[in-house]
Order: sequence, then structure tokens, then C-alpha cells
Amino acid sequence: MTAPVRTRYAGYRFPAEIIGHAVWLYFRFPLGLRMVEELLAARGIIVSHETVRQWARKFGQQFANQIRRRLPRAGDKWHLDEVVLKISGMKRWLWRAVDQSGIVLDVLVQRRRDKQAAKRLLRKLQLRPPRVMITDGLASYGAAKREVMPGIEHRQHKGLNNRAENSHQPTRRR
Repeated sequence: MTAPVRTRYAGYRFPAEIIGHAVWLYFRFPLGLRMVEELLAARGIIVSHETVRQWARKFGQQFANQIRRRLPRAGDKWHLDEVVLKISGMKRWLWRAVDQSGIVLDVLVQRRRDKQAAKRLLRKLQLRPPRVMITDGLASYGAAKREVMPGIEHRQHKGLNNRAENSHQPTRRR
């Protein structure tokens, strides 16, 4: 049972539509609090980023759940890959899982490129296991898959994993 809109936003200076729009912008798009503040200011609504933060903290879970429900479902074929990054001069590995249509399932930054790191990625992805998992030649994926998802078909081939490689390109450019 959900609370009526009027009582949920009671006691706030701004109408429910403005609060809802600000929180929706923050959770739907990869925007910071100050960007949401600027977008609202462009519409003539003067509100501080701290107010947007408090609204997002109080009302955000409802919006996040709605957005998550409306997102397309993950496919049954996963492409997993990793790429090296330099963060503050330190070498880190960015692990990425993508489905067959290019939707990023999850991203994880690790210090290592071993079985433990692969297991951590697979455990994060375990909500709906895939039919097929495609990786490059890294042996860590096979070792982790045997423990975390033993009944899933695993294909290891550099050419089959182009979907995940293409997903890394924007990160490599940056």
C-alpha cells in the first residue's frame, strides 16, 4: 500500500511534482546533485543541491525501484571481460559484464586479476543466471565459474567476446 502523494510530500515548500521530478532526474540519469540543481534552475526553480540530496535520500528508493522495474531484462547470454586502468597512479582492473544486446549488467573495479576477483563479479551477477557465459582466454573465469555457477555453459574465445570489448571502448577513450 502506497501513501497518497499529498501526505508523502506534506510539509515541503515545493509541490510534489517538482520534488518528484528532481528525484527522478537524479536517479534516472547519471547526473550529480549540482547538475540537477542547474536543470531545475533552467526551468526557473531555484533549489540548492543540498535540498535535492535530502529529497533523494528520503524519496529516492521509491523512484529507484520504479526505474529498475522498467529497465529491460538482462539477456541469457553474458559477455565478461576486464581491462586495466590507472587510478591515482595505481594499476586497477575494471571487470565488466554485458548481455547479448549490449546492456551493462555490472561493473567492478578490483586490484587483482585472479580467481577471487572473478568470483566476486560472478556473485554480484548471480540474481538470474545466464544460459551461456562468454569470456576471453583468462583462466580465472573458468575457475570461478566452476565454484559459483557450475551448471552454466562456458565459451572461451577472443573473437566471441567482442560485445564486452566494445563496451570498454568509452572507458579506454577517457
